[in-house]
Amino acid sequence: MADVAAPEETARLEEYRTELTGYCYRMLGSAFEAEDAVQDTMVRAWRSLDRFEGRSSLRSWLYRIATNVCLDALNAGNRRARPMDLTAATPVAQAQLTARPEVTWLEPVPDGRVLPQTADPAEAALARESVRLAFVAALQHLPAKQRAVLILREVLAWKASEVAELLDTSVASVNSALQRARATLAASDPARTDAADPLDEEQRGLLDRYVAAFESYDMAALTALLHEDATLSMPPYDLWLRGHDDIVGWMLGVGEVCRGSRLVPVVANGTPAFAHYHPDPEGGFSPWALMVIEIVDGKVSGITSFLDVRRWFPLFDLPGRLEG
Repeated sequence: MADVAAPEETARLEEYRTELTGYCYRMLGSAFEAEDAVQDTMVRAWRSLDRFEGRSSLRSWLYRIATNVCLDALNAGNRRARPMDLTAATPVAQAQLTARPEVTWLEPVPDGRVLPQTADPAEAALARESVRLAFVAALQHLPAKQRAVLILREVLAWKASEVAELLDTSVASVNSALQRARATLAASDPARTDAADPLDEEQRGLLDRYVAAFESYDMAALTALLHEDATLSMPPYDLWLRGHDDIVGWMLGVGEVCRGSRLVPVVANGTPAFAHYHPDPEGGFSPWALMVIEIVDGKVSGITSFLDVRRWFPLFDLPGRLEG
């Protein structure tokens, strides 16, 4: 068979691209690596589609290929993390910005790239929960095969027998791996955030007040919206701060450069997010950060500002600047 599949065969494979990207993203913690892994999966599938004999479903076969691609990638030993997974919180008086390599960091992802459309609200809620930054970061603590087992069983609701067939192992081995993965995940305790799709009236009000406080640089108003132990992190820097007092102290110190910024709402990792645009000395506003917001019990519990805007803004289809 030629390397390029016929249009109808390509269409059959493409039906699974979004859910496969979601699977690979949970496995790898990187939006770009996930898309590369899925493209590799599709190429392998195109090249061997004539040898696919239907002993399993097309979907199961594609997941087998994608799993092998991800396991190969993870054998290189890369484990992506958030700043709080690597260092202790820094008091604002001692805060310094130290960058780490790009491959260190857990990456944000647009919901539309990884969450297939579904009419089932419970299924949609589980899917959003499973791409939250805290949950995907917790997955990175698992050995690669345990990670695959947990995602396939707990997130995608595969039967143990189906996972065993995919991984060429026994049901007992799958159940044992799942038990160990659950224990590790429970120990890392990824905090749950409030469901936010669609946003309820209280959440919309909270985010409206957050935008107003940030854009007016009203620190008293901002403090009132933050949990007392809220966190702020700024990949690619390993610095992170805990507590609204230190967050406000940062914003009135080094972060003062953000005064006068504009926020544009987007959605990332199943939670509200903002494209943060910074005042440009030449006029208008230029990209500064992709700001992912976590909400717990009606207040902001976490702010992750991803600063590599050359990568993130195109991924989220965001404009390269805002006019004044």
